[in-house]
Amino acid sequence: MSPSSPSPKDSPELVPSCPSTPPNSSPPSASTDRFEFERRLHTAGIPFLAGVDEVGRGPLAGPVVAAAVILPVQWIQDGLPPELEGLNDSKQIPGRRREQFAAFLTQNPAVRFTVSTIDSEEIDRINILRATHLAMVRCLDALRPPPGHVLVDGLPVAAITLPQTALVKGDSRSYSIAAASVIAKVHRDQLMTDYDREWPQYGFAIHKGYPTAQHLQALARYGPCRIHRRSFAPVRAAQLDLFQT
Repeated sequence: MSPSSPSPKDSPELVPSCPSTPPNSSPPSASTDRFEFERRLHTAGIPFLAGVDEVGRGPLAGPVVAAAVILPVQWIQDGLPPELEGLNDSKQIPGRRREQFAAFLTQNPAVRFTVSTIDSEEIDRINILRATHLAMVRCLDALRPPPGHVLVDGLPVAAITLPQTALVKGDSRSYSIAAASVIAKVHRDQLMTDYDREWPQYGFAIHKGYPTAQHLQALARYGPCRIHRRSFAPVRAAQLDLFQT
């Protein structure tokens, strides 16, 4: 890891002194400039800005993972390098290509990034929404240099004290958020593949902990393992069924 004027309807007002700006919900299109928000912030005098995103809110098992990324100013000014052509929301990228993007980003000394994981035990203790926000905050706190503004996927995150701009579908509208999305997704997928070696009966390497039919069947048969989120209803139900039989 390396240290790291449109109308209000079309885009949020980017004011560095504001704690946050309202979520911008204009849908992305094929012609979307995915460095639009980064360029405006640089023009406003903010040298370091981060994109932050999370993955793993919906699974029944495993951690929630967040990543924060500061992309090089040169990329924001001149465009992405050819190695990142096609960078997008991580869910829209084939697995092998996603891994290539993540490798290029994390091995490039000009890219500053951090990753934070919140395990299932802490998710059960504080709830998934708070865990997701905590992962984002930890990423941003560890990022160096500290960003002057944050681009957040989705709605504003009150726990983030830095100035922020919330972008609905931000991982398909901002390359900074897309990069964070890819890094978080690949990191979590690898963790779930590792867990699959410890608990192969659940198929974690295939479904990554999401509530697929295969996962639910295994959960009903074997009950939850250490990384299952016991506060989630299907896991509670499986545990109760085993206890009653």
